Amino acid sequence: MGVKITETVLRDAHQSLIATRMPTDLMLPILDKMDKVGYHSIECWGGATFDACLRFLKEDPWERLRKLRAGLKNTKTQMLFRGQNILGYNHYADDVVEYFVQKSIANGIDILRIFDCLNDLRNMKTAVDACKKEGGHAQIALSYTLGDAYTLDYWKETAKKIEEMGADSICIKDMAGLLVPYEAEKLVKALKEGSSLPIQLHTHYTSGVASMTYMKAVEAGCDIIDCAMSPLALGTSQPATEVMVESFRGTEYDTGYDQNLLAEIADYFRPYREEVLANGLLNPKVLGVNIKTLMYQVPGGMLSNLVSQLKEAHAEDKYEAVLEEVPRVRKDFGEPPLVTPSSQIVGTQAVLNVLQGERYKMVTKESKKILSGEFGQTIKPFNKEVQKKCIGDVEPITCRPADLIEPQLPKFREECKEWIQQEEDVLSYALFPQVATDFFKYRQAQQEKVDVAAADTVNNAYPV
Repeated sequence: MGVKITETVLRDAHQSLIATRMPTDLMLPILDKMDKVGYHSIECWGGATFDACLRFLKEDPWERLRKLRAGLKNTKTQMLFRGQNILGYNHYADDVVEYFVQKSIANGIDILRIFDCLNDLRNMKTAVDACKKEGGHAQIALSYTLGDAYTLDYWKETAKKIEEMGADSICIKDMAGLLVPYEAEKLVKALKEGSSLPIQLHTHYTSGVASMTYMKAVEAGCDIIDCAMSPLALGTSQPATEVMVESFRGTEYDTGYDQNLLAEIADYFRPYREEVLANGLLNPKVLGVNIKTLMYQVPGGMLSNLVSQLKEAHAEDKYEAVLEEVPRVRKDFGEPPLVTPSSQIVGTQAVLNVLQGERYKMVTKESKKILSGEFGQTIKPFNKEVQKKCIGDVEPITCRPADLIEPQLPKFREECKEWIQQEEDVLSYALFPQVATDFFKYRQAQQEKVDVAAADTVNNAYPV
């Protein structure tokens, strides 16, 4: 049985390289060819695409999903779902999570990849249950990270719990490119010992080892790997699809994919790559290898955030000091994996600690939320002194954070009722109230223009 591939060119590849700016119109003409490859799935929605559609592209993300579904008749569609955060940055009530899952599957999603920035399984349970109820495939993604608490036994035990939760598969989500080849081999074997679920591996090329990591993981029994078509592969994106297909050709892991067909798909995306390079949307910096990710465990996107924060403060000379502060803050915060939103929280706090000249002199509200237990449970306890300095006598919560959130859907529906043209609009508003409202206004203005143009056409055809 050959290894299977999930294609990321329509989601994570452009999210990682060009800040999620690929428009839907560019995706549609190539869907027919992509549908013939025989991919395990095509990741095409979720993550930051939802926000970017509304905010930058002035597109309805739900409309994008429906069009992608219509074009992919034979291939499973996949999305990235941030557990109780859905696609936003805060925890939502269970009724919002359940409704979002229901609408995602109704509009065309087959596989939900569900993760939590702290790997707190309690924050993924509602989404898994809702996905199963709607007949979808629920995959739990474990955010891979390093630290003395993250032993092979920890991963093995977690895999066991995931299977007991009712998930359909497990993904190792290596968002920072920290997983090196021989560690991948050990990790896949540990997960296979802990559960009988299929194992998928997702990584980024940031540290330069990803293709070798895939090779060792597949040899160890990994069932599915995430790849991107070559024009939008490598750098902070995934290993190239065609390269991995060729690497396994003629072996027991042969994918059976047609290289000629893949070449046609690559040819389609190549002019787009040239275009985004020329207009500066694709910064050549993100295409290189950055071995510092292995030294500081900082994902590529977080590195660029730190640089821009320091630039704004005219303190670019403090870059190294901030990189050294990141692991210290992470340790104080219970050693969470660094992935959205924990990466931004830890990174921003590290910048403040360095710029202020005193650690935790200034504390962000998100840092306080983490230390108050509002994001969930970390694998290690918080640094008690830091916690005391940041939140004082506030009593941290120990329950699942969403247990304290009342149902929210009726309130959201009421707040945006004047804009609702489809049920899904309520969910767009729930996640991004201001951004969605701006989009609804834009949509209405566009529709009015079309109505006026249509009326003019009619009047000219039948003059009064």
